[in-house]
Amino acid sequence: MTPSLDPSQSNPSHSSATVRFQGWVQGLRGNNHVQFLQLRMDGRIFQVVAEKDFLGEDIFKKVKALPQETSLVVNGVIQKNEKAPGGSELFLHSFAIVGESHQYPITPKEHGPDFLHNHRHLWLRSKRQLAIQRVRSELSFAIREFFRNDGYTLIDTPILTGSIGESAGTLFSTEYFDLGQAYLAQTGQLYLETAAFAHSKVYCFGPTFRAEKSKTRRHLTEFWMLEAETAFLGQDGNLDLQERFVKTVLQTTIERTLEDLKTLDRDPAPLLEQLKRPFPRVDYGEAIQVLQTAGEEISWGEDINSEREQILTYHYGNAIFIQNFPRAIKAFYMKQNPEDQRTVLSADLIAPDGIGEIIGGSEREESYEKIVERLQKEGLPPEDYSWYLDLRKYGSVPHSGFGMGLERVIAWICGLSHIRECIPFPRMIYRLSP
Repeated sequence: MTPSLDPSQSNPSHSSATVRFQGWVQGLRGNNHVQFLQLRMDGRIFQVVAEKDFLGEDIFKKVKALPQETSLVVNGVIQKNEKAPGGSELFLHSFAIVGESHQYPITPKEHGPDFLHNHRHLWLRSKRQLAIQRVRSELSFAIREFFRNDGYTLIDTPILTGSIGESAGTLFSTEYFDLGQAYLAQTGQLYLETAAFAHSKVYCFGPTFRAEKSKTRRHLTEFWMLEAETAFLGQDGNLDLQERFVKTVLQTTIERTLEDLKTLDRDPAPLLEQLKRPFPRVDYGEAIQVLQTAGEEISWGEDINSEREQILTYHYGNAIFIQNFPRAIKAFYMKQNPEDQRTVLSADLIAPDGIGEIIGGSEREESYEKIVERLQKEGLPPEDYSWYLDLRKYGSVPHSGFGMGLERVIAWICGLSHIRECIPFPRMIYRLSP
C-alpha cells in the first residue's frame, strides 16, 4: 500500500515518492488532454492533475466524467506548481471511487439563500463556507488561548436553568418534571459570578438561546457566547480587559486565516488598522447628543438601536464603547453609578461596518439590598435567586464581567452581511432545519 500524506505537510521537491490521498471531488476543469481535479481533503482544496497521455484514454474518460462530490482515493506524486492552491499538486497515477454521487443539488450556478439554507448540510462543503468555518474554528481557539494565557479558569455553566438572567420576554421555556418551568440559558453569567468568588478569574464559552422575534441579519435564536467574570475588578479595568481581549483574538485569528479571508475577498488591512487605535469610550449622554445633532429624534432614556449605533461608529471612526446606560433599560445585576444614580456602570462595545454590538458588560452590583430591590421592581421573585444572593452575604467584593457574541465577531472579521453564514446550522424564527 502506498503511504498517505497530508499535502500541507508535503515537500514538493520530493516528487519521486508515490502518495495516497482521500477526499471528495469539489470540481473539474480542463480539456481533452488534461483535467484539473479539485479534491477536498480535511476541509481544504488540493489540485490533482490527470493527463490523458499518461493515464490512457479509458481512465482519462472516467476522470473527466467524475460527478461533483464523488469520494475518491487517488495515488500519484507531488509536484510543485505555484499556480495551484498551496503551491503544489498531485500528478495522478491511479484512482478508485469510494462513494458515488449523482445529481448533487448545489451546482456551480447561482442559488438563492432559501435553497442554500434548505441544503445547509451540503452547502457547508462549498469553498466559501469552508473558509468561514475555519475562521470560526481559529477564533474559538484564540478565545480559549487568550483566557488560558491570562490565568482564567474555564467553568461550564448549565444550559437548563430555573433563573432568568436577562429578560423574561426572550426565554425558551419547558416543563421540568415536578419542579415547574425550566429555561434554556440566555447567559451563563449568574453561575459564572459564583465561580469568580472561588477562582477569581473565570470564563465560559458555549451556546446561548434568545427567543427574540427578530428577522434582522444580526440575530439568531441560538448563538455562541464567550462570557468572563473577574473578582476585584472595576468598570475601567473591565473595559481595559475587553479591549485587549478583542484586539488580541482578532489579530491572532486574522494572522492564521489570511488564505481563508482571501477566498472570501476580505481585505483585512482596514480592520487591522482599526485595531491599532484605541476604542473611544463614549458616555451614553454624549452618544445621545451626537445622535440628536445628526438629526435623530431620540431622548435620554431610550435604547440605541442598530442603525443609530452605526451613526456613532461612523462619527468616531472606529469601534466604540458606549458606557453608563440608564439603569431602567439594563439588567438587575448591574452596579448603580455612584456619580449618577440614574445610570449603571455598564458598557456595550459597538463594531462598525454594520455589525453592531459585539460585547455587553458591566461592573456587578455587590450590594445585597440593591439587587433585591431591582429583582422586586422587575417582578422577579428573590427566593428564586437565593443562591445568587448568597454571594452578597458571604464575602462580597467588587467584580465585573462581559459577554461577547461569537457570530457577530466572525461577521466582522469575514466582512459578511448576514450572521446566518457564521454558524454551521443557523437557528432563526423561521428556520429549525436542517
